[in-house]
Amino acid sequence: MDNKPRIIISGGGTGGHIFPAVSIANAIKELCPDAEILFVGAEGRMEMQRVPDAGYNIIGLPVAGFDRKHLWKNFAVLLKLLRSQWKARSIIKKFRPQVAVGVGGYASGPTLKTAGMMGIPTLIQEQNSYAGVTNKLLARKARKICVAYEGMEKFFPAEKIIMTGNPVRQNLLGHSASHEESVGFFGLNPAKKTILILGGSLGARTINQTLTAGLEIIRANPDIQFIWQAGKIYIEQIREAITTATGEPVRHPHVNAIPNLYVTDFIKDMANAYAAADLVISRAGAGSISEFCLLHKPVILVPSPNVAEDHQTKNALALVNKDAAIYVKDAEAREKLLPTALATIADAGKLKSLSENIARLALPDSAAVIAKEVLKLIDNKE
Repeated sequence: MDNKPRIIISGGGTGGHIFPAVSIANAIKELCPDAEILFVGAEGRMEMQRVPDAGYNIIGLPVAGFDRKHLWKNFAVLLKLLRSQWKARSIIKKFRPQVAVGVGGYASGPTLKTAGMMGIPTLIQEQNSYAGVTNKLLARKARKICVAYEGMEKFFPAEKIIMTGNPVRQNLLGHSASHEESVGFFGLNPAKKTILILGGSLGARTINQTLTAGLEIIRANPDIQFIWQAGKIYIEQIREAITTATGEPVRHPHVNAIPNLYVTDFIKDMANAYAAADLVISRAGAGSISEFCLLHKPVILVPSPNVAEDHQTKNALALVNKDAAIYVKDAEAREKLLPTALATIADAGKLKSLSENIARLALPDSAAVIAKEVLKLIDNKE
């Protein structure tokens, strides 16, 4: 039997779970290059592609989320959960991990529950300011619980909590291009203020509808520039709306008919996008918020109402209560979002105070801090 540390990392479903998971794995490998790391995800979810792309092995479980609206459909979900627990047990027996790490998402439930039942130390990472149901259940057996927000004692035993922050995509930190170079990367004018609109890789319907309805407002403010990540689901209808508004087809991201607008389905180079932005408009996912904090970005948050326990609103309010972000309700976005954005970007004092206040909430080196806690659990066990 070899002495290499063996670690399972489980979870996924969205980039908000996968990016931190990969960052933690990378940090473990940096501290302990001979560590063996196996990911356990959910079949058919994005981690099954993104994790191998990052250079790690992953096994999928046949797990699915509960249907809260149609409870009668959950019989099949329960069967999948039982099958996932059996498969997780088989994976753990074969891989023999010395610790299991859960980052949230469907797969983390059966994997960490099974690991805990088999006597393997577990660590969970809760990214949001309002703990998810799975993590609250897993907390009973977890040795350590890594969090990113204050006040998490209302969900977890205080003695297990460690304030670590959320790991972010590592390529965002240490970006060397200047603001001017990054604005130029998008074919825009470095002398003008720039607003970055983010809706995730799939898109945010309310934000996209608001911007589509506001194309004339965008055209009427040529001194303000917009970089708009619309998401692959919405990009074609947005291009059609721009063509209808301008009479010109959109052939590439830089819309010639609207010179102050760059629109694309997905931004691959987020480091340049953030560096170009004087103000960001975004949903309130925990991972995104951690990035804004570390990069000191003034932000207007439009929390998604379609998430469990309305946790994005709670994430947003944790910043708003410290004057570190502006909050626009999803239901009021059509009326308030663009006017609020234009007023904010014209107010240099407001941009400065938002940047300073959000910077105070940053927790750097989160992945390394979590990685050290993972390795400590191995040392303590042995």
